[in-house]
Amino acid sequence: MKKEYIETSGWDAITRAFEKHYPEQTDPLHYAPIISWRLGGEDPLDGISVYDGGDYYHFVTYGLSELYDKESEDFDYSGYGFELTLKLKKSSLKNKEEELNCICGILQTLGRITFENGDIFQPFEYIYTGQKTGMDSQSLSNITGFVTIPDEISEINTPNGLLQFVQLVGMTDAELKTIVDKKNTVEEMIEKLGHSMTDFKRKSLV
Repeated sequence: MKKEYIETSGWDAITRAFEKHYPEQTDPLHYAPIISWRLGGEDPLDGISVYDGGDYYHFVTYGLSELYDKESEDFDYSGYGFELTLKLKKSSLKNKEEELNCICGILQTLGRITFENGDIFQPFEYIYTGQKTGMDSQSLSNITGFVTIPDEISEINTPNGLLQFVQLVGMTDAELKTIVDKKNTVEEMIEKLGHSMTDFKRKSLV
């Protein structure tokens, strides 16, 4: 019986980019839906890898770009042209397993927004829903939404086109309101924060 070959050049390009950044981590934590989106599952992303960045866990999605064969007619960009990343501060976690799963759930939710509505997440935007509860698994954190910045791994050319890594950074309700009200820009808020980690334990800057 002839074994069917599945083209994974887009997937492999993402993995190579992160393995170049984390050369000793060739087998990171990986989360994948039990039933894929193509087979009727609820989660659109085919996978999420989590690398150990020392002080933080570095998440990267697989599925907003074209992971397998080239399907779209836009040869400049791979799929939607981006993948999401997030750096979760280790010291802010009470239960590692719960919080890693929680972030994966958030990433799948954002992926679903893109798949269903065509929304493209680009750097220096904000994601504000007005929710008051925390984004952590216990809903206790001051972090209620996100801003976006370019991930340090930046962008890569894949066989299916260009894709940019867009990093989510957790923000409090008060911080997001200052951005919505144009009192601060995303860049100014990141500069005040002094890092790009999502820290569930931190207090609001405003």
